[in-house]
Amino acid sequence: MAAEGKKRAVLVGCNYPYYPQFRLHGCINDVLEMEKVLVDSFGFDSDNVKVLTDAPGSPSKKLPTFANIMAALTEMVEEAEAGDVLFFHFSGHGTTISNLEPGQPYRENEAIVPCDLNIIADTDLRNLIQKLKSGTSFTILSDSCHSGGLIDKDKEQIGPSTLRGMPHPNYCKARGLSIGSIFQTLQSVAATISSGASHIGEIAATGANILQGIGSVLTGIHGARGVSIEFQPQHERGVKSLTENEGILLSGCEAKETSADGVIGGKAHGAFTYAVLQALKHCKGFKLSNKELVTIVRRVLQEHGFKQHPCLYCSDENVDAPFLATKNPNEEKTIWCPPPYYPGLFPPPIFPGLPTHYPWSILS
Repeated sequence: MAAEGKKRAVLVGCNYPYYPQFRLHGCINDVLEMEKVLVDSFGFDSDNVKVLTDAPGSPSKKLPTFANIMAALTEMVEEAEAGDVLFFHFSGHGTTISNLEPGQPYRENEAIVPCDLNIIADTDLRNLIQKLKSGTSFTILSDSCHSGGLIDKDKEQIGPSTLRGMPHPNYCKARGLSIGSIFQTLQSVAATISSGASHIGEIAATGANILQGIGSVLTGIHGARGVSIEFQPQHERGVKSLTENEGILLSGCEAKETSADGVIGGKAHGAFTYAVLQALKHCKGFKLSNKELVTIVRRVLQEHGFKQHPCLYCSDENVDAPFLATKNPNEEKTIWCPPPYYPGLFPPPIFPGLPTHYPWSILS
């Protein structure tokens, strides 16, 4: 029998304390709680779990910048061997970037926002995942706005097109990040850095020009190789097509939705991460599949009034694979059918002491 592979994780929590207009409160708590669950319940060695947060006083090597996140993920992928289980948890802001260039087909990409606002796009994650060795498993859990489809080209298993029968509420406008607000902030940052300031120029605040402007400013600050491949010339990207078997994504919401951040049980958390953690803790001992976990969390958030719908993107083979486990084709699946409304899964109310007028912030 082959030896069981290693389990490795990169956990990223961004509260953005240095950008008051973007500040969140529950993201660091999310990843610290996730670290405990990984070690206590999923057999991760703490030495193989890298945590990056922007908590005040964090050393520069531990900050969740673009460079540090991509370096940690690249190292994890390059060191992985067949049978290894890889996990990336991101809790923070998300955004979307659209291509409106004349003569080019319209496309919209989902992205996550590191603490230095140097965007990591879905194409960056696709480029990374396609380097996986055969037999490795890579799961991404993203508690951020617009996180549905964050692994570019991955197959939707639970999402807007597979659950059209579910009622969708009227969505309120997100109070968080837009691509324009990121650009405006980067302009202010670059204005104090000569290499970045020289690239700002006269850029209109709409459509493709925003994307070009962000790319120019970020490239000026971080260099051509220190930014998303979305901002690199087309011929230098080197991104191949992603096959269906690569990557598993559990997203906090659909691509056009926002994810909530607020005080839950007296402590700040993302609603999606909190629900995932509670499901994993209460179902300890059961081998929840990716589909079962997302289905439970989706139902719980819906029943507690959250206007976000977690999604699952992966191959058909990985739908019923155990969450964060290497699927053994010779192993009998542990079948667990939760009650329709999961009584007792979460002690009601799920958010004790939360006033109904609490001003929820949005991870967008």
